[in-house]
Amino acid sequence: MDLAEATEKLLRDALPTLLRELTADADGLTGLSCLAPGADSVFAEAVLDAGGTLAVVLPFHDYRNSLTDPAVRDRFDRLVAAASEVTALPYPEASLGAFEAANSALLKRADALVAVWDGQPPAKGGGTAATVAEARASGLPVQVLWPAEARRG
Repeated sequence: MDLAEATEKLLRDALPTLLRELTADADGLTGLSCLAPGADSVFAEAVLDAGGTLAVVLPFHDYRNSLTDPAVRDRFDRLVAAASEVTALPYPEASLGAFEAANSALLKRADALVAVWDGQPPAKGGGTAATVAEARASGLPVQVLWPAEARRG
């Protein structure tokens, strides 16, 4: 999801508290992310900042080269370097199926889903709305985070 720059700051401010609450009775924190620009990357950074470990699932082999913005690519590289595990799914290129498979792979390993989401479905299907629906259908706890002042980019 494309986020307004101010929304990324709101998320950076809100995620540490949410992660502490979610892991209060846990032995540790492992965050799972596809490292998409925006919310996925902010979440991954928050996990690492909280002392957690990061496991990454890339939706297709050449994901890094699909990131055309140098700042986004640098952020991606930093997060991949910090990850304890990186898995690339066997898709040759970006597609709705690749992204849905990556999200499903994350859900299969998760104890809970933290979804940065405004509650709106995407124009093209898939995305956060589909992932939240899949998580809820499987009985996985879902925590939706969307600060009051948050906006899409």
